[in-house]
Amino acid sequence: MITYEDFSKLELKVGKVLEANDHPNADRLYVLKVDLGATQVQLVAGIKNYYTKEELIGKLVIIVVNLEPKVLRGVESNGMLLAAHSEDKIVILTADREVSPGSFIK
Repeated sequence: MITYEDFSKLELKVGKVLEANDHPNADRLYVLKVDLGATQVQLVAGIKNYYTKEELIGKLVIIVVNLEPKVLRGVESNGMLLAAHSEDKIVILTADREVSPGSFIK
């Protein structure tokens, strides 16, 4: 169990996927450009086997934005795309209604 104080350290925001490109050094990864309102970030996400690039463009996704950057197979990722995972699929967590990129998740 974690405390509410621990949970509140996570900064979750809605992001709008602007671009989805193949990762140059990995078969299962995309490099995403995501609009967070006041800024744009680059994410590396292991969702290539579950989503096409076209399905991702324009999607409102949930991002953890205050993680330390991490280099994945040579490409820097500046956040984490949230998704549900079961044995046979990954499903991206999204906003169910239109909301501005950069909106905080509370």
